[in-house]
Amino acid sequence: ADESGASCFSTYEIQRDLRDFAPPAAPLFASDVGAASGYAVLRLPAGWIGERHPSPRRQILFCLSGQVRITPDVGEPRIISTGDAWMMEDTEGSGHKTEVISDEPFDAVVVQIP
Repeated sequence: ADESGASCFSTYEIQRDLRDFAPPAAPLFASDVGAASGYAVLRLPAGWIGERHPSPRRQILFCLSGQVRITPDVGEPRIISTGDAWMMEDTEGSGHKTEVISDEPFDAVVVQIP
């Protein structure tokens, strides 16, 4: 959400550095480890349309399959597809609208962040 509480999108890259993440495996590019307080596995059926709502808490969604269109208060809608990640920080204001636009269900994992 922006300063006025309106839901919007911004794009950013998460820093990943070459590190010994899982020795003895070879070093790989990984981000810093962030805190998490829980997770949920979601399935939204094909054709599902949700009411506009804020995110229940700060969380990151990882799309496993399917597609949804997310419509914020400000700016153009975004499509979240297989392999995409979405940092959900619009915990105040009117939030966003979610609708499944794929012919198959939308499957995702949401990791909640303290």
